[in-house]
Amino acid sequence: MIAGTRVIDFHGHVGRWDGTGMRDDPDEMLGAMDAVGIDQSCLFNIFHPDGRTGNDLTARFVKRHPDRFIGFAYVSPLMPETMTPELERAVDHLGMRAIKIYPSYTPFPLDNPVWDPVYDFAHRRGLVIITHTGIEPTTAPRFLSQVAPRFPGARFVAGHAGNVEPFRSQAIRAAQACPNVYLETCSSFRSPGVVEELVRKAGAERVLYGSDTPLMDPRCQIGKILTADISNQAKRQVLGENACRLLGI
Repeated sequence: MIAGTRVIDFHGHVGRWDGTGMRDDPDEMLGAMDAVGIDQSCLFNIFHPDGRTGNDLTARFVKRHPDRFIGFAYVSPLMPETMTPELERAVDHLGMRAIKIYPSYTPFPLDNPVWDPVYDFAHRRGLVIITHTGIEPTTAPRFLSQVAPRFPGARFVAGHAGNVEPFRSQAIRAAQACPNVYLETCSSFRSPGVVEELVRKAGAERVLYGSDTPLMDPRCQIGKILTADISNQAKRQVLGENACRLLGI
């Protein structure tokens, strides 16, 4: 690990996903974090469209190790009447530090107006939104280029940075065009040179380490950063400095 670096994993899950073998065992998660020097993991529950159910589960999970886990709020436009009240509750009463959205579970692309209450809430509160981006029609990163300028007070993180081409290039272009768009590194694909490409084209200050823990092993995902052909300063930014700045840590 880079000496003196506070490492924050920006992409993690609470909840079981039995079809993939994912289970949120805090001891296993902490063991993997400790093995490679991850100080904190950001977690969210995407399995309940009402938001409240999953956010309560996230809050209880985080409370077991509040020095190691950071909770993000989740809401869905499948239940639009609950979105703003639940964000207020999750942030103001449960202490959530950012917002997660998952368009894959909806028919609504990222630029559909049904998402605007979430974006506006983040804009008014100066919060981060991390969204899944990838091959699904609703999650194309190009939509962020249209949304981010409308809500400059919000910071948008493209989870997986589009994952594969041509979506990775869409994510990079969104970050290049919009100063409030960031790219997150976790991926189920191992394409050599991706981390270097993200840093070179978007800037090290706009890239965040994430692993998708416990769906994917954070030890493998952090290895992509540690072995990347980028400077040690860039690694420090990606591994934690950028996350600390965005989350006010």
